[in-house]
Parts: sequence; C-alpha cells; structure tokens
Amino acid sequence: MKPLNYGRLGPSEPGGSSRSLDQSQFTNSHPSPSRKRKVILLSLLSAALIIASAVSATLLIGLRTRASDHSTPVVARKPTKAISKTCSKTRFPTLCVNSLLDFPGSTTASEKDLVHISFNMTLQHFTKALYLSSGISYLQMDTRVRSAYDDCLELLDDSVDALSRSLSIVAPSMDGNPAGQVQSIGSTEDVVTWLSAALTNHDTCTEGFTDLNGAVKDQMSDKLKDLSELVSNCLAIFSGTDSDDFSGVPIQNRRRLMDAEISKENADDLPSWLGRNERRLLNVPVSAIQADIIVSNDGNGTYKTIAEAIKKAPEYSNRRTIIYVRAGRYEENNLKVGRKKRNLMFIGDGKGKTVISGSKSIFDNVTTFHTASFAATGAGFIARDMTFENWAGPAKHQAVALRVGADHAVVYRCNIIGYQDTLYVHSNRQFFRECDIYGTVDFIFGNAAVVFQNCSIHARKPMAFQKNTITAQNRKDPNQNTGISIHACRLYATPELEAAKASFPTYLGRPWKLYSRTVYMLTYMGDHIHPRGWLEWNATFALDTLYYGEYMNYGPGGAVGQRVKWPGYRVITSTVEASKFTVAQFIYGSSWLPSTGVAFLAGLSV
Repeated sequence: MKPLNYGRLGPSEPGGSSRSLDQSQFTNSHPSPSRKRKVILLSLLSAALIIASAVSATLLIGLRTRASDHSTPVVARKPTKAISKTCSKTRFPTLCVNSLLDFPGSTTASEKDLVHISFNMTLQHFTKALYLSSGISYLQMDTRVRSAYDDCLELLDDSVDALSRSLSIVAPSMDGNPAGQVQSIGSTEDVVTWLSAALTNHDTCTEGFTDLNGAVKDQMSDKLKDLSELVSNCLAIFSGTDSDDFSGVPIQNRRRLMDAEISKENADDLPSWLGRNERRLLNVPVSAIQADIIVSNDGNGTYKTIAEAIKKAPEYSNRRTIIYVRAGRYEENNLKVGRKKRNLMFIGDGKGKTVISGSKSIFDNVTTFHTASFAATGAGFIARDMTFENWAGPAKHQAVALRVGADHAVVYRCNIIGYQDTLYVHSNRQFFRECDIYGTVDFIFGNAAVVFQNCSIHARKPMAFQKNTITAQNRKDPNQNTGISIHACRLYATPELEAAKASFPTYLGRPWKLYSRTVYMLTYMGDHIHPRGWLEWNATFALDTLYYGEYMNYGPGGAVGQRVKWPGYRVITSTVEASKFTVAQFIYGSSWLPSTGVAFLAGLSV
C-alpha cells in the first residue's frame, strides 16, 4: 500500500513510510442483511463456477484423450516436454509445473492445449478462493478489516469474470461464463487486458490488509495463496508466442496497418472505440439528447439521487443507457457503477455545474479503494461534462475523487479534484480527454492502460514537508499491458502552489511497483516541475526495471538536461517508440474508442 506521504520522512514522524494503525480505535462492524444476501449469492455463484469449470475441464480432457489407450498407467510427477517448455516461459516455473501436473489430462496435452488448461486451472483456483472467502463473512471484523475484506470479495468476483471471459476466447468451445452473461467475443488484446486486470485486482485485495493483523487476514492470506503467481503464469504463457515484446506492450498492437487506421480516424477526428451513436452523444448539446434517466436533486427528474439511477439501470446491457445528471451538488455515499452495470453514460451540465462530491478518506478507517466519491467498474462507462471531487483535504491523505476499473472507459470534459490520490485509474483500458485534474501526492495512480489527451493537470500546494508527484503507476508484472500515457497535455501549478513552488517541488512520477511505466509526450510543463523530473519511491527500488519516458515535451519544466540517470528512464527520440504509447497502439484493442464520439489523436499528432 502506498505510504501516507513518502519514505523520506523519519520513522517517528507522522506520515512516514510506516502505515500501521491502532486497531483499538476501530468499532466492531457486522455484515448487514443486504451484505449477507450478497455473500450467499457469491457463494452459490462460486460453487456453480467450480462445478462448471470442472465439467468443462473433464469434457476437454475427454475430447483430447478419447482415442487413447484406457489402460495407460498413472503418470509419474515428472513433467512432460510440453509442460516443461510451457512453464519455462513463466516467472514462477515451479508453481507452473506443479499446478499443471495436478490438473487432469495435462500430461497428454500439447503446448497449445496447455494454454487453455492453465486458464481453466487458474479460473478454478480463483473461483474456489471466492467461495471460501465469502464463507467467513460471519466473523466479527472492525471497520478497517471489514473494508479490506469487502474489497477482496468484489475484486475476486471481478477477476472470476475476467478469467471466464478470457477462457471463452482462448477455448471458445468451453463455456466458462457465469450465468446471465453472453459468450465473449474478443481479441488477444482483450485477453491480455483482462488477465492484467485480474492480477491488479489480486494486488489491490492483498494490499488492503497491509499493516493489519488477526484471524481474517490470516484466513484470507491462506485462501489467496498463489493466485497472483497463477495469473502471472497465464499472462506469460499466453504472451509467450510473441517473443519480440516492448516492455509488455503486446506485439499484436504493433502489427496493425497504422497508416490506414490513422488516416481513417483522422477523417472525423474521432477514435475507433465506440459506435456511431456514442460519437454523436459526446458531441451534441445536452438539450438534444434523449436521456433514459434524469437525475435532479430538486425533484424535477426521474430520480433525486444518482444512486437510485444506477440501481434502476439495466444489468449486462449491450445498449447504451444515458443518465443525465442536472446541475447541482450530489453528495452521496460512495457511488459505484458495479461490474454488471455495463454501458452507462453519465452526462452533466458542465464542469463545476454538475458536481459529484464526497469526503471519505483513509482516516475513516477504510481502504484507499473504498474512499472514492465515485467508482466505475462496469465496461463501457462514459462520463461527460461533470465534476468529481473529494474534499477531505490534504491532512486526510489518501482520498479518491474518481476510481475507474471499467474496460473501454471514457472520461470527457470533466473536472477531477482532490489532493492525495485524486484519480485512481485502477485497471483495464481507459481514455481521458479535455479533463482538468487537480492534486498533490500521487494524484494520478493505478494500473490501467490509460491515455490522457489534451488534459490540464494541476499540481496543488501540499502539506508541509510533502513533495508533489503527479503519477504513481503500479505495474507489477512485465507482461501486463498497462501504463500511464500523458499525451499532448499541459502541466500547471495552481495559484497557491505558484506562490510557494520553491518550497514544494513537483515531480512527474515515482514508481509504486517494480515495472512501473509512465510516459509524457508532446506535453507542456511549467517551471514548477523539478529539473530531475522523477522521484525515487524508496532508495533504488525499481530504478532498473521501470519504464519512464519523455518525448518532445516543452515549456520551462520540459528540459531534460538535468533529468535522473536511472537505467529505466529514457529520453525518447524515436517516433516508432513514442507511437507505442498513443491511442492507436496502447489502448486501441477491439476498435472501441471511435464509437464514443470523443475527439482524439490516434497517432502522435495530426
């Protein structure tokens, strides 16, 4: 878990690298009736998925071995050549070999078969972990532990879904989807994205228990054992056929006929993610839009609260549902667009007019994940012309205004305002255009594959002894296709920081995890940016494994002569290398952006 401020503070100072909390300050928290119902449903779903995965595995093995000799003796634990070769591609080869040997039929499987066998086996482990984890909800938990536990249930559920969809693409004849979902249609980029998200979900879950102790943490640690390594192995095995990889960017993204795509997209200045209807919706005036649901806190809409609107929106919908939120301040309790609420579009009356606000922080004894004023995990989430704010203030440390874990998400012409941890770009593919983002410490953080384009990023005045860092990217595996790309944006200091910038340096980012990846391209940088550019997380951590790049930035803070000399930092001079972090190559997958109607640059420039 990210520290309150920085490891540079002494261990006895408030906000130092230690994050331990006094458990005696917490009140007991018991699961509510609605939470009990949810846990029961999760348990039933998990049990069904375990059975479904086992049946599909049996069918697969039966198909592969029907013609074989039924008198074949029991195979010893020595791995086959196919298993050895497959597992040699992974970061955890011993676990890979042992887990595959435990799976029926693996010793007669080809390398190709072992790809979907590894997915199926990993899905079964996650499903079992979700089932067993949901079974301890009855335990007494204080507020902080309950928060971490609830995060894990939600994240495990999301990961089971991501793995199920991935399996349906890798082995389309096997139906591993939960009830209520259609068979997935997708690409290899989708699979890498969903596996990357599952790995990030597990990371977030386990981090929620950092600095906690007790029976719940111990039991969850046992139930979550090896899950991260299993997903990592799936990523490595699936990506193993593409040896010419660029720091985790799938090679498939680089095989496209980019000239033709860029030419086509620039014709209407829109990207290729979304359909014709969404293009229109992102450009026409609010008065011309026929909303499905209208929210107005004065009572003149369909509902008075955004929470009611989200609740009434359909689940698993392939049709765009438009929720128009009229001007006003909506201070509701941690609004969330869950995974089942797909293709929701929120339209406001403009920045500063429609304001979704909250004040949750880690000082409320919840996880950072839980502090978001607004969170979205439903695929196809779009927000336009509104403000997301967390006004907890700098003294409350981690306090998220907007958290996005939705795949194919677009945030357009929005304000995102906070201090530390303002914007949590948690996972999957995201695009931000013409947004204003305000914060202090790590105020754009997470592990999505995300591009910010034509945005204004405002550093604010932090607390005494703090330093500003714009990004904290947490890519933990070299095969994840994630990172933060800041393209054609502007970096400013707010007036209060401008007056004190000599005392509060601002850095472009610091590495939260071992393979942290962030690039700035064609971006204006004000003189509040420190000449070194980047800040260490903790001594030498990740300096040789991170990927930090700058390409043709400008302004008084854009000079690279005094930048850090870390092995993983580079001044990018090649347009080919820089282009790998554009919309067209970094988050293009499945041509989803154009359908949103958001104007964008597919390549480096028009």
